[in-house]
Amino acid sequence: MAEPGGKRNAQAGTGRRAGPRERDAAVVRALLELHGHTYAQDAGIRLRNTPVPLYRLLVLSLLLSARIRADTAVSAARALFDAGLGDVRSMAESAWQRRVDALGAGGYRRYDERTATQLGDGAELLLQRYRGDLRGLREESGVGERLQRFPGIGPTGADIFLREAQGVWPEFAPYLDRRTREGAGRLGLPASSRELARLVSGEELPRLAAGLVRVSLDRKAADEVLAAAEA
Repeated sequence: MAEPGGKRNAQAGTGRRAGPRERDAAVVRALLELHGHTYAQDAGIRLRNTPVPLYRLLVLSLLLSARIRADTAVSAARALFDAGLGDVRSMAESAWQRRVDALGAGGYRRYDERTATQLGDGAELLLQRYRGDLRGLREESGVGERLQRFPGIGPTGADIFLREAQGVWPEFAPYLDRRTREGAGRLGLPASSRELARLVSGEELPRLAAGLVRVSLDRKAADEVLAAAEA
């Protein structure tokens, strides 16, 4: 983690003080190789700046926001999409029980009833306010705050959405929030979003963010990355 006064721990991971740029590059390469798959990819979303993938990302962000394992949220997203609920109109027109059943099939049982309601209400809101197209929201100011108008999307959900969407909405890049910086600290990487962003290409930023989130949540994953970087 960052030391008091903002100084980085030069001994993090490898214990070497020399060559910090080379060391950081090696850590990032290992991170991307081992854990650099986005949550959208895991959910089968081929993210593009078009209405359906963006809506699916919003659904996934809602599911990931709950106090539940990420793999369960991803599984629930896949179950919703497999049940024909992968576009905003289908979600809005679906019966509440159909949404509950799909969430249950994905293992999302603890919050299934509340989330089913939020998904229906959120789809209605998206249709009414943006004609079902989140690109309309992109054109407005305060996108993070506007995302939170959707039921079930709070600050965490907005962060999840923008971490992943920065690959197709580059004006928000680098979007490396508190959670990603926690992961960076665990790996002894720079604490600054700008410095972190310099370690990868723009198109790799969503992968970097997802990897850093994973190591922030899992000490074993962080240790795995550090070991691979040293090899």
